Amino acid sequence: MAKIIYEVYQVKGESSKMRGKWYGRAKSVETLNTRKLAQHIAEHGSIYTPDVVYGVLEKFRSCLLEMLLNSRKVKIDGLGTFYCTMQCKPGGALKEEDFKANQNVEALHIRFLPEQEAENNISSREFLKKAEFINIKELVKGIESSTSTPSNGGGEQSGEQGGNQNGGSGTGGNGGSQSEPPAAPTISGKTSFSDSTTVSMSGPDGADIYYTLDGSTPTSESTMYTEEFALSETTTVKSIAILNGVSSEVASKTFTKNA
Repeated sequence: MAKIIYEVYQVKGESSKMRGKWYGRAKSVETLNTRKLAQHIAEHGSIYTPDVVYGVLEKFRSCLLEMLLNSRKVKIDGLGTFYCTMQCKPGGALKEEDFKANQNVEALHIRFLPEQEAENNISSREFLKKAEFINIKELVKGIESSTSTPSNGGGEQSGEQGGNQNGGSGTGGNGGSQSEPPAAPTISGKTSFSDSTTVSMSGPDGADIYYTLDGSTPTSESTMYTEEFALSETTTVKSIAILNGVSSEVASKTFTKNA
């Protein structure tokens, strides 16, 4: 199984509702750039040289951006779909005709939705089933133990895991300071409508947004926001942003259908 290294941290922000609670977050041991990934692919049973693989990856990158900027989604079979979302400036426009993209749009975000078809499902809950978790403190203890008490094969284990320790320590020390919850999502759309209205949401970079339409408080088990949607009845939309396992406060907006 895959080995996901994680650390446990405590929320310390004085104004946070989660103050004093403990959470876990994944830690990375290395960031592979395009060149390193190409080298890995070439050495992983590929018939192509690293330079050929690198060229294909670079072409994929440029073509992916080209497709996204031309209002296309890009689905990689067995992996998931890349798509673009729009983040609007807070406040919105007072009237439909007042909305101008060059004035009201604050940012475009590249998003990724994991494959959810049965045979290749790597959505959040299914991906979880494939992982084995290792607490970074236990990993460090194991390294220290194998270093202080050499045994047969201990040198090889220490060398391999020691690299992981060094790779993770760069983010481990700073990660503890990121205890504040993310900002609540922004819910946009015409709150008073006759036929239907379109609702969009935006949140902090890297955060997942979850929402409900029945007035209940959203959690990580609620519907994940991936793209704008339409409402045809009076509805209260509530949403949260979750970043590194920490949830934002609840954002709420009521959309009213005129009689």
